[in-house]
Amino acid sequence: MARPLSIAQHARATLALGLPLVGSLLAQSAIQVTDTIMLGWYGVAELAAVVLAGSFWFTLFIMGSGFAMGLMGLVASAAARDDDAEVRRTTRMALWLSALFAALAMPLILGAEPVLLAAGQSRAVAALADDYLRVAGWGIFPALGVMVLKSYLAALERTQFVLWATVAAVPVNALVNYALIFGNWGAPEMGVRGAALASLTVHGFTFALLCLHAARATAQYALFARLWRPDWGGFARVFRIGWPIGLTNLAEVGLFSAAAVMMGWLGTYPLAAHGIAIQIASLTFLVHVGLSNAATVRAGRAFGRGDEAGLRRGALVALGISATLALAAAAMFYAFPEELAGLFLDPADPARPQVIPIAARLLMFAALFQLADAAQVMALGLLRGVQDTRVPMWMAAFSYWGIAIPASYALGFPLGYGPYGIWAGLVIGLAAAALSMSVRFWTRSVRIAPAAPADPAG
Repeated sequence: MARPLSIAQHARATLALGLPLVGSLLAQSAIQVTDTIMLGWYGVAELAAVVLAGSFWFTLFIMGSGFAMGLMGLVASAAARDDDAEVRRTTRMALWLSALFAALAMPLILGAEPVLLAAGQSRAVAALADDYLRVAGWGIFPALGVMVLKSYLAALERTQFVLWATVAAVPVNALVNYALIFGNWGAPEMGVRGAALASLTVHGFTFALLCLHAARATAQYALFARLWRPDWGGFARVFRIGWPIGLTNLAEVGLFSAAAVMMGWLGTYPLAAHGIAIQIASLTFLVHVGLSNAATVRAGRAFGRGDEAGLRRGALVALGISATLALAAAAMFYAFPEELAGLFLDPADPARPQVIPIAARLLMFAALFQLADAAQVMALGLLRGVQDTRVPMWMAAFSYWGIAIPASYALGFPLGYGPYGIWAGLVIGLAAAALSMSVRFWTRSVRIAPAAPADPAG
């Protein structure tokens, strides 16, 4: 029997997995920032249209990524059992399910303009957004494929290439944007269509890199052999784990969209301040998303081995690392709120004196928000590692929509706390999600016995 890992060994293993994943998420964020800056240089209407179109596309993408996220725990558990066939079967079926979801999403993406007009957007902006989506929308196929392969490689503890593939996409995105948006280097000036083509190019480039790496570095799994061949048992397992994750993702995206809508009711300045504060909080939150993915893999491997003691100790270590980093971020928000908020506005902007004080106070709430959000995403990661996703979906949906939204509305409007009440409601809802899912993990899920290994045929 192997000796149990020490706390230090668990910490090193979690960080070795998590830090490259954090880096890849930050690189992905850099791609989005590059798009925003370049389109902002090109034109305000074009920027607004692509932000709107990107939000529409991302809502569908994050829902479809549930199958890739669910795959991570399945592959980690199968790898811990040395079940190569199960690794191959579930990954291939995750690619199938992701492609099927993308195909079902395409009519919505290509028909977005009437939806945007019905939501009250101007005809000019909706038309530009439609132009963007008619090109960039097809990127949902490679983008979901990228998510599947990232989860597959992460579950096999091959996260370094995931990082470098995402980093390599950053300059590709910038160069294609620079050429096609503005018409540089002899390329046609395409505006939003150029940005859309750049987005499609980057998704395709990243997917091709990951396919090549997966085929060469993990040849023992023969991942792409007989890819066209259905495996309905693997299909059902990935679907069962993945669809609740997709709906959980959708509920969380909806929560923050609803908060932005409520901020808009309060006026332009509170909405701008909310945008600044949520952007800062989101950047630090990416650290916990990466650690949560690492926790999923570590929990999945312990789950696959039937190692309850290792699962408990590894979970405690992952939570401890996340909590330490969340406290550090909270301290930064408390110490430098005005300095951080000030980075997002021109010193000469006449709106600065109205926006910065609100954003700085919201960052005080973001300190608490950081702790609650980190705790709930880590709990979700651990639950996914032990393949427990359906009940956590209901817990998350109730916490977000049954607690956070009513609390935000009540505190923001009838009780008169305005933007600070809305953020306080978010903190309450996220804390409820963190508490309920943590209790489930520690009282029930941590003791779930792993399922019997799947039939090795396939």
